[in-house]
Amino acid sequence: MKDSGPPEIGTLLIGLAMGESPRWHENRLWFSDWGAQEIVAVDLDGNREVVVRTPFGLPFCIDWLPDGRLLIVSGRECLLLRRELDGSLVSHADLRGLSDKAWNEIVVDGRGNVYVNGGPGIIALVAPDGSARQVADRIAFPNGMAVTPDNATLIIAESHGKRLTAFDITPDGSLSNRRVWADLGSGVPDGICIDADKAVWYGDVPNKRCVRVREGGAVLQTLNLDRGCFACMLGGMGKRTLFLIAAEWRGMENIPEVARARTGQVLTAEAPAPGVGWP
Repeated sequence: MKDSGPPEIGTLLIGLAMGESPRWHENRLWFSDWGAQEIVAVDLDGNREVVVRTPFGLPFCIDWLPDGRLLIVSGRECLLLRRELDGSLVSHADLRGLSDKAWNEIVVDGRGNVYVNGGPGIIALVAPDGSARQVADRIAFPNGMAVTPDNATLIIAESHGKRLTAFDITPDGSLSNRRVWADLGSGVPDGICIDADKAVWYGDVPNKRCVRVREGGAVLQTLNLDRGCFACMLGGMGKRTLFLIAAEWRGMENIPEVARARTGQVLTAEAPAPGVGWP
């Protein structure tokens, strides 16, 4: 099969404040719009629904329990919230005992292990009863996480470390055998996802691109954008569409200004391999 060059990039949504945490769930792309305090779901035709309006600001990332209930990390409040079937938000876990610094990303693996990262560079494991314990530390600005389809490996983006780091997942959900999965050189990874070729896609805000790499760091594909790529997720028919969450980035101190400018977009591209694993 000849290389047809970079895929065409389509536009699914525009006018977002600051999108993050994309997830493919029940035939729609869900994501957090941090600047608008909304959790949004959109179908492949661009029909969007605001599913949750959050009473709290950024950061807030999402994933689902095995029973289908939505989990939301209320980052600044150091709480993991659960959306009940009637739409109400209740506390699922209080993370303040581990760190009172802002929490960030979440992934739920196929066994129901809930991993949340943030604070002073740590990963916490939240048990079904809501108890939380630290399972990793010294993460250089923890960002996106993904778990391989065999539930054996957790991969995390260390944004300030410019690398993807992997851990073995033990039977009790603890993390062990820490190793560099990919040194990304000048790459600054944010949100990530895994495909069936065992490659990882990562969004890169300062370099305005989404990059596909294999273990060891070899670059397989680069999609260059005109604004920062905050996160990516494989979904759609057969999970063969790569969704890109993009927006202009003007620095932490200018987030309110960027949110008002509504430069956020959801972009799409055909992927070479389907998505696997979690989220």
